[in-house]
Amino acid sequence: MNDQREAIRSNAKYLRNVRPIDPDEICTYVPDDPHPAVVRQHLREDAVDLGLLERDDGTFVPVTEEPVSPRTEPVRSIPSAYEQRLEDLLVERYGVNWHEDATGDLLRSTIRRFKSNYLAGRPVEYDEDVAAGYAIYHLPGYYAAAQYALDDLAERGRLGRRLRVLDIGAGVGGPAIGLCEYLPDDALLEYHAVEPSSAADILDGLLDETGRNVHSTIHRTTAEAFDPTAVDETGTFDPTLPDDGFDLVLACNVLSELEDPVSVARSALESLAPDGTMLAMAPADKNTSIQLREVERELEDERVGGQDDRRGPVTVYGPTVRLWGTDRPSDRGWTFDARPDLEVPSFQRRLDDATPESDADHAPDEFVNVDVQFSYAMLRLDGARRVDVTLETADWAKMAEMDRHVPNRIDLVAAKLSRSLSAGGGETTGSGRDGGAESQSGSDSSGNSGSRANPVFKISDGSESIDHYAVLTKETSLNRPLLEAEYGDLCSFERALALWNDDEGAYNLVVDGETIVDRIA
Repeated sequence: MNDQREAIRSNAKYLRNVRPIDPDEICTYVPDDPHPAVVRQHLREDAVDLGLLERDDGTFVPVTEEPVSPRTEPVRSIPSAYEQRLEDLLVERYGVNWHEDATGDLLRSTIRRFKSNYLAGRPVEYDEDVAAGYAIYHLPGYYAAAQYALDDLAERGRLGRRLRVLDIGAGVGGPAIGLCEYLPDDALLEYHAVEPSSAADILDGLLDETGRNVHSTIHRTTAEAFDPTAVDETGTFDPTLPDDGFDLVLACNVLSELEDPVSVARSALESLAPDGTMLAMAPADKNTSIQLREVERELEDERVGGQDDRRGPVTVYGPTVRLWGTDRPSDRGWTFDARPDLEVPSFQRRLDDATPESDADHAPDEFVNVDVQFSYAMLRLDGARRVDVTLETADWAKMAEMDRHVPNRIDLVAAKLSRSLSAGGGETTGSGRDGGAESQSGSDSSGNSGSRANPVFKISDGSESIDHYAVLTKETSLNRPLLEAEYGDLCSFERALALWNDDEGAYNLVVDGETIVDRIA
């Protein structure tokens, strides 16, 4: 059997550079003339190692080296295949009327309980009921958030069509299916999930709905106990070797639940390819978002994998910036993105609508969660940054020295790191994971808090020790790029008024009729 398999591999290696690999043809070149179905199965099992895609007609072709393109439209809903699969899993576990009567009450009380525990900072234990409730409530938002974060890589050609991915704390699979849907049909994905809890059962069911070129394995162990060297039994892939590793490591909505998130993240970086990316995500609320930045900052500039390794020091790729050489930020670091709400999935609507009228604690849409708000950090080992700009001249004010610029008009460069944070100021942000991410700042034209009418944006140049906000008090054609800039975009500000906001304990950069704002490509 081994000789037969090796013969199939040898023929595939030869033919992949000549023409599409057809199992019906290869079987005639292999000892004992195996059935084409046997050849096809061997090719599927070796597809990742051989770099082969299976096409609709049953033939195999090499995956292209062309990078994945970014999305062109917002994420509007979770695909119906995953929506239906989750409902099928709920039916299998709780029955056809899973959303009604005792089982519906169980799921609603479970969601209320884990939301309460989360907001109180208590650990959440993932039994079967919690996993089901978590999938109902969080799957859509996490599915969308992962895709928006991946845009940061795709728009700069850093997301390949041949990917090895490690997903630490994969949970019920929101980021996993987000990744699978983000990739085009001609991408080849080797996906390894690390998930010890009952959430892995739901993840397993959802992965069944992915395409034929997604090759997935679930490792039912903890992040701390996971051995990355055990992911490939053939011995052709060792993520700890200098020239090997995962192209993408995901740690989504899990670091806040670990006793030592820095240690787990450090271990994950040790299995990252020299040109790979670690994507860590967290809910948008203050505590988890700030903790994510703390992990990012503690790991930054560390060297993993040994001094002689091709893997260099840990670099923050984005979305936060480092515009002043070796300067590093030490502000509280609360920054998150917010995107358009999703369409309400059927499983959330069913559960909410079935709430008994006698339930005095129920508020309309209590079990509907279609907000897409998230914090994220991307770390790399090759020195690459999403915004590769270093300010070394005296042309721009430095946030680390903002105290000496108040109350003058100054020129500076900074990244926009929020949507509008004011209530009634254009863009608004509302809930984090569970609804209730508070406004980060709000100011009137004098720099004092109070009025919420003016758009307020978190900004950063990577040198600050105190929060900085851009406050738009008068919109003009010359400063409108501040409103138009996307999350993470770099902007230059000319003649912004630097003020201290005593109520917020932050600096406000007032953008008014005298201020010019430009987006920097």
